[in-house]
Amino acid sequence: MRHAPRLFTVGSILADIRLEVPHLPVRGGDVIGAGAALSAGGGFNILAAAARQGMECLFAGRHGTGPYGTRIRADLAAEGIAALLLPTAESDSGFCLVMVEPDGERTFVSSPGVEATLGGRRLADLDLRPGDTVFASGYDLAYPELGPAIAVWMESLPRSIRFVVDPGPLVADIPTPVMARAMPRATVWSMNRREAFLLTGVTDPAALRTHLEPGLSPDALLVLRDGAAGAWISEGEGRSSVHVPSPSVCMVDSTGAGDSHAGVLIAALAAGMPARAAVARANAAAALSVTRAGPATAPSRDELDRFLASADGLTERSAAQC
Repeated sequence: MRHAPRLFTVGSILADIRLEVPHLPVRGGDVIGAGAALSAGGGFNILAAAARQGMECLFAGRHGTGPYGTRIRADLAAEGIAALLLPTAESDSGFCLVMVEPDGERTFVSSPGVEATLGGRRLADLDLRPGDTVFASGYDLAYPELGPAIAVWMESLPRSIRFVVDPGPLVADIPTPVMARAMPRATVWSMNRREAFLLTGVTDPAALRTHLEPGLSPDALLVLRDGAAGAWISEGEGRSSVHVPSPSVCMVDSTGAGDSHAGVLIAALAAGMPARAAVARANAAAALSVTRAGPATAPSRDELDRFLASADGLTERSAAQC
């Protein structure tokens, strides 16, 4: 009997504390924020995005017993995502302060909690099947205890288990030994232009693969997310970069756009879509997500299908229209 592919995360789900700010405070200064909101964030956004596309998603990371852990479990349950571990009485889950400026740009300050540690668990005990996907973020890989454990564990798994990595804003903080293990094992490596520059010193799509090839698997799908312009993809060593455009929308809040992209991309690839079509679908999901305030704003499968089918959804928007 063939089972449907599943998505697992083993690391960082923390709580997002979101604030709208007129601008970022200067050093030693202060600003008055508004619209404070608390919700699950981090790896939750990827799981929620994939779950809304109909993929079975499971959280195999740690979560605490305080108010942040309680909110994370409630948000997971609301999305139909199972938490495989019991809450730990040791401490609470971590949190991330998300400051959103009027143009929709967001800035983070993260404070890790129990999700950043192994806590005696063995990742090898996780029951994975061929076709399943494991997702890891730069936060997961940068944590001193969790990062090396994930990298060693993924190395031991067969290639029939897809390993998707989004190194995120902490790409420069991932220890070299962890990067050296994780990169060759990744079947999908996705990052934005800022992260690409931090990792390689280049942002040119044509040059990026060349700079990553010493570490990246020859058959890995490389995705360079380029904001409103869409994404560039390279489907293997020596393959040229191909531009995949994105629908034009009016941005309200960019929080979670990369997470929406990752979750929908994972679900589309797991469903058997070709890479270019999967990235186009992920681009549209990210575009829809930035039109809404908050972190976990990825669309449902039906909503995304309607958006992609709509000529309006692909219409260019001028600055005046926004």
